[in-house]
Amino acid sequence: MNGPLAGIWLWLPLLLTWLRPEVSSSWWYMRATGGASRVMCDNVPGLVSRQRQLCHRHPDVMRAIGLGVAEWTTECQHQFRQHRWNCNTLDRDHSLFGRVLLRSSRESAFVYAISSAGVVFAITRACSQGELKSCSCDPKKKGSARDSKGTFDWGGCSDNVDYGVKFARAFVDAKERKGKDARALMNLHNNRAGRKAVKRFLKQECKCHGVSGSCTLRTCWLAMADFRRTGDYLWKKYNGAIQVVMHQDGTGFTVANKRFKKPTKNDLVYFENSPDYCIRDRDAGSLGTAGRVCNLTSRGMDSCEVMCCGRGYDTSRVTRMTKCECKFHWCCAVRCQDCLEALDVHTCKAPKSADWAAPT
Repeated sequence: MNGPLAGIWLWLPLLLTWLRPEVSSSWWYMRATGGASRVMCDNVPGLVSRQRQLCHRHPDVMRAIGLGVAEWTTECQHQFRQHRWNCNTLDRDHSLFGRVLLRSSRESAFVYAISSAGVVFAITRACSQGELKSCSCDPKKKGSARDSKGTFDWGGCSDNVDYGVKFARAFVDAKERKGKDARALMNLHNNRAGRKAVKRFLKQECKCHGVSGSCTLRTCWLAMADFRRTGDYLWKKYNGAIQVVMHQDGTGFTVANKRFKKPTKNDLVYFENSPDYCIRDRDAGSLGTAGRVCNLTSRGMDSCEVMCCGRGYDTSRVTRMTKCECKFHWCCAVRCQDCLEALDVHTCKAPKSADWAAPT
């Protein structure tokens, strides 16, 4: 393994450039070659041979993955929105999240899990929408079956999550499988936990057929839940992540503290304690919390005391437009007035040391 970062973090930003031609003139070069996908796959740094093969064979899957990046990145930022490290992305950094992933921390564990889950989700959705040549709806959901409500027929389009899991495992894990170090094993474990999280929230949906909408006949299919369900689940796993140490023979890991349970395949694992993310730190990949908005009345992680690391905060008065004096009108509308509302916004002070602003 060439360093602790998996190949996915090296190729995702370039893949996004491929998908958003307006942000880079390299698109025009690829277009002029007449084979954009082959040029892109050949020039993405950090891919191992297996990943490059899959990229060449399945450019439509690569495109689906790229379009899903924004979704799981947004989900990561939602889950960490009230924390010092808020899953911020670095436009200038080739690895999307910067050096924070160099540390084998709980944050790295979550990012690997949520991104792996996002790849499964994006591929599976593209399969169901008929956007991929290599897959479609789940072919195994055919014929009749029974549940607690009785007999039903499989119909519609069941999400082919097994294909999404299979492709994600082959592509995302390919580079980690070439490594024999502790970080490779950690990444493989958390990647698998992310994939399993998506499959955990498959739900059965049905449509009734019969006289006056009666359910004498039912057609059912399996569908993925909203990705927020996966994000919420992995967030709980992040909060309960288990610190581990490598076995001496290098074949696996065990709990660092014997008082804690052995991690299951669904748990997130990490090796190193996290930095406090209070100040800007190049080595830790921390942007610090200077300028972050804090909640003066909260006692949680978003409180001004915790978010600002005891440095204090600045307060400014801002105005915003809100809806007010809303009234219901028969029938059937709610009409509101536009009102200006003044409120105080509290932002964390910068450290007194001048070097906090050094670029990462």
